[in-house]
Amino acid sequence: MQTDFAVELGVDDETLEVPWSGPADHPRYFDLKRQPELLNDLPEAKSFPELAAFLRALNSAATLLETAKCDAWATTEMSVEDEIFGASTKFGSYVDFLFSTPSHFSFPEHEHFVKHLVGLLARAPELPAAAEFMVRRCFYGQSGETGFYFSCYVFGYGDDETQARQRWGIALSLVENAIRQATAKKS
Repeated sequence: MQTDFAVELGVDDETLEVPWSGPADHPRYFDLKRQPELLNDLPEAKSFPELAAFLRALNSAATLLETAKCDAWATTEMSVEDEIFGASTKFGSYVDFLFSTPSHFSFPEHEHFVKHLVGLLARAPELPAAAEFMVRRCFYGQSGETGFYFSCYVFGYGDDETQARQRWGIALSLVENAIRQATAKKS
């Protein structure tokens, strides 16, 4: 499994506001950390059980994380970076997540965390899949305090959508396990 991370803090780079809102008939923010039952109302979780399991794990009391946004999709459009997998289809997802502690204001903690994740995932078995983590700027609550969050992209590659999705599910599970190891609360 290929893994990498990047820091995207430029003026034109993506940012996140938590909690976020959209038009009434569009996607909206679900606070799955404090209201885990809302996972059942999330369209992406209904469509992709693998993504639901990932969101459940990241928002669990066992981690110091919470999620803010997600999506999943299949495509036959490949980038130059995808060519190494020799596949015709990829299945992918992204999940935006953040520390649910004051650590969300610390850039060094974010950078250390993604480096640790990439290190853990470097030990994962060879698999036609990829995971990429981005550290980005986040604006928190009504106060507008500035901190950071993570975007996690996971892709599985295959000869068809079924195979690509299966490999994506395996890769998502490997990322989940690495995140659990990296964020487990010490007793």
